[in-house]
Amino acid sequence: MKNPLDRFSIQSEAYKKYRPVYPAALYNEILSLVNQREKCWDCATGNGQVAEVLSTEFQQVEASDISEKQLERAPKISNVNYSIQRAERTSFPDSQFDLITVAQAIHWFDFEAFNQEIKRLAKPGGIVAIWGYALLKVQPGIDEIITDFDANIVGPYWDVERRHIDAEYDTIPFCFNPIEAGKQFAIEAVWNTNHLEGYFNSWSCVQNYKQNNNGENPVPDLMIRLKEYWSEGESKKVTFPVFLKMGRIEK
Repeated sequence: MKNPLDRFSIQSEAYKKYRPVYPAALYNEILSLVNQREKCWDCATGNGQVAEVLSTEFQQVEASDISEKQLERAPKISNVNYSIQRAERTSFPDSQFDLITVAQAIHWFDFEAFNQEIKRLAKPGGIVAIWGYALLKVQPGIDEIITDFDANIVGPYWDVERRHIDAEYDTIPFCFNPIEAGKQFAIEAVWNTNHLEGYFNSWSCVQNYKQNNNGENPVPDLMIRLKEYWSEGESKKVTFPVFLKMGRIEK
């Protein structure tokens, strides 16, 4: 089995504070397919963003991650149980979950082993929902600079798994009865330059860049380049296109 990769413990504080929040419409689309709402599993929960939402819809939520640092920042909720476990080999009993979710994380997994774990853990007729988001969009001049930063400055420092994000997860085997979403989704937010800078500092490739360049951080230079279009402290709308794969597990 592929060795687990933890790329977010180092910057867990920035990840908690600056990562975007998924839209309510996305959750509504997924939940409309769930037959029962007794128990769900949020795999690779990170700081518990998805688990917190699901806690209002399910009697019990299991939320697992390999990063203790990330889980330390997750909200404490009475019906959410956090555990340190890798996605592909958990301690959960068979046929437990009405819904299994993975947000912006499956590209790190051993796909074959994880698909088998889903089949083991889902109830008959249960739903699996896997989603991620692409590079943010703001406005043309800003987008060109960010795209150049992503591709040419920190691009060589992305882990190879990043290619699955770029392919909107079409390169990942999805071995379940597919369900097409009724609409397209996007994360929309209003950020200032401080939030934008914090978001870039949460990127795993930025941490890899720093580790390979004597601690040098490429983000401040990026922010200087952006000043032509985005004044310090100014707020702008940012948009992240969301891609979603859903399926029903038949046994």
